[in-house]
Amino acid sequence: MSYSVGQVAGFAGITVRTLHHYDEIGLLAPSERTHAGHRRYNDADLDRLQHILFYRELGFPLDEVAVLLDDPDADPRAHLRRQHELLTARIEKLQKMAAAVEHAMEARTMGINLTPEERFEVFGDNDPEKYAEETEQRWGGTEAYAESQRRAARYTKEDWKRLQAEVDDWTARYVALMTAGDQPSGEAAMDLAEEHRRHISTWFYECPHAMHRCLGAMYVADERFKAFYDSTRPGFADHLSEAIAANADRHTA
Repeated sequence: MSYSVGQVAGFAGITVRTLHHYDEIGLLAPSERTHAGHRRYNDADLDRLQHILFYRELGFPLDEVAVLLDDPDADPRAHLRRQHELLTARIEKLQKMAAAVEHAMEARTMGINLTPEERFEVFGDNDPEKYAEETEQRWGGTEAYAESQRRAARYTKEDWKRLQAEVDDWTARYVALMTAGDQPSGEAAMDLAEEHRRHISTWFYECPHAMHRCLGAMYVADERFKAFYDSTRPGFADHLSEAIAANADRHTA
C-alpha cells in the first residue's frame, strides 16, 4: 500500500511543499516513485513522518530531528529533557503573566476612568483599587497587563456597566448549570468556559486557550480567587477550572 504526496499531506495536516522540502533535505525520502517520477509513500514512511512531526511540535530544528531519527547513538531522552526544560520555563512565564492580568481584572483595577460615585454605581462594594498597587508592582511589565490598561482606559461608565452585566449573566447561567448537575467536561460547561475566555479577549487582552488553562488552574491554587468564585456557589472554582481545562483540550486536540 502506498500513498501519493497529496494524500500524505492530507493525512498529516501539512502542505505538499513541506513534504517536498523534507525530501530535498533527505529528512523524509519517499520509498517509491512512479515511472513518471511522482513520490509514493509507504507505511514506514508515514511512521517516520509521524516522528518528525512529533519532534517539530516540540520545537526541534530539522537538523536535530534528522540526528534523532538516523544516528544510532543519539539519545532522544537527552534531547527531550532539554526541550522539557525550555517548555517548563515558557509555561512558568505564561502562568505569571496570566496571574498578573487576571488579578488586575478581577479586582477591577485596570485603568478605570470613573469617579468614586460612578465606581460605586458600577461595582458596588467591590473596591476596584484593592489590588492595584500590588498588581502593578509585580506584573506591570507584561504585555497583557499593558494591553488591559490601554483598553480599560478607553471605557466609559456605560462600557463598564455592560461588561458587568455580561459577567452577571454568565455567572447566573453557570450557577444554573452546576445546580442542574452538569459535569465540567460536558458540552454546556465547556461552552460557558469558552464564553468566559472570549469575554477576557474581548474586554481585556487576547487570551489563547493555553493562557486560559493557566487562569483556570490559578482559580483553585490562589485562595483569593477560589474564595471569590466559591462565594457565589460552593465548588464554583473547581468546576470552572475543570471546564476550562476540558475546553482547552477540545480546541487543541
